[in-house]
Amino acid sequence: MTSTSHDDTSNQAVQNAQTRTVTFEVKGAPLSGTLYLPKGFDGKPRAVVVVTGAWTAVEEQMPANYARELVKHGLAALTFDFRGWGKSGDLEDGARFVENPAAKTADIRAAFECVAALPEVDAARIFGLGICASAGYMVDAVAGNPLVSRIALIAPWLQDKDIVNAVYGGDEGVAALIETSRKAEAAGGEIIPAAGPVGADGVLMPVGGYYYEAQRGAIPQYDNKWNNAGWEGWLTYYPADNPGRLDKPLAVVHSQSAAIPEGARKFLEGYGNAAKTLWLEDVEQFDFYDAPANISRATDFVARHCQSDLA
Repeated sequence: MTSTSHDDTSNQAVQNAQTRTVTFEVKGAPLSGTLYLPKGFDGKPRAVVVVTGAWTAVEEQMPANYARELVKHGLAALTFDFRGWGKSGDLEDGARFVENPAAKTADIRAAFECVAALPEVDAARIFGLGICASAGYMVDAVAGNPLVSRIALIAPWLQDKDIVNAVYGGDEGVAALIETSRKAEAAGGEIIPAAGPVGADGVLMPVGGYYYEAQRGAIPQYDNKWNNAGWEGWLTYYPADNPGRLDKPLAVVHSQSAAIPEGARKFLEGYGNAAKTLWLEDVEQFDFYDAPANISRATDFVARHCQSDLA
C-alpha cells in the first residue's frame, strides 16, 4: 500500500469542515478519499475516524454526512470510495460494482494504514465507523488490527444464514441468486440499476426512498449500479456469526425499526466485552443516512465513545 495526498483547493470549506483529497493504493488500484478536518485546523494532529457506508454507496453519501458531523467534535475523519465504486480504480479482475466483502475489508485496512501516515492525524488514536452493510467489513478490518483503538457501528447490517434466508427468499431464493451470480461472473459481469421506484423490475432495490430520490442519496456522484456477480459473496457472508473476533471497544447505534436489528442483537450477545449501545426509537434504516437529527444523535454517541480513550 502506498499513500499520497494533495490539497483540494476547490472545496476547502464544507459546512463546518475543511477537506483535502487523499489517495492510496490497494493491489495497484488507486482509491480516492477525502480527509475532513475541523474548520480552522491548527496543525495539531487529531484523532481520526475512518467512515464507511452502506452497500453500493459512494463517499459523498452517508459517509460524508457523518464525517462532517464528527469534525464538530474536534475529530478528523476519512471517507473513501471502495475499489470498483465511485472514483476509485477497479478490482483485480477489472470488475466494478461488485459487493465483495473480502475486497472491501482489505480496502478499509489500507485506509487505516493511510491515515496513520498523515501529518494531520494522531496515529495513536485511530477509530473505525461502519454504517449498514460495511459494519461487518469494519469489524473484520478492526479485529486484531494494532492501528485501531475503537470501533463504532451505526444501523449495522450484521447478517447470519438465517437472516439471509429470511431476507432473500429462503433456501430456494438464495440458491437462485447464487446461480445468477455465477452466471454473471462467467459472463464477465452483469450490471443492473441499484435503485429504482417502488416495484420496478430488474433493479436491486425497487423501493424508492434514499437511493432513488435526488434530494437524498441519488446524487450525481452515485453510481447507481450493481453487478450481479457479487451476489454469492454477499449471500455467504455472515458477520453476525463471529463477534468474539472483535478485540476492541465497541459502540453500536441502531433502532428496532431499522434493518435486521436481530443481527445486531446477536452480535452484541456474543461480543466478549461490554459494548456501549444506543437504541433510537422509530428510526428506519434510510433515516440513519441523511436525517440531521438522527445523524447528530448517533454521532454525539460515537464521538463520546471515541474520545473516552482520553479519560
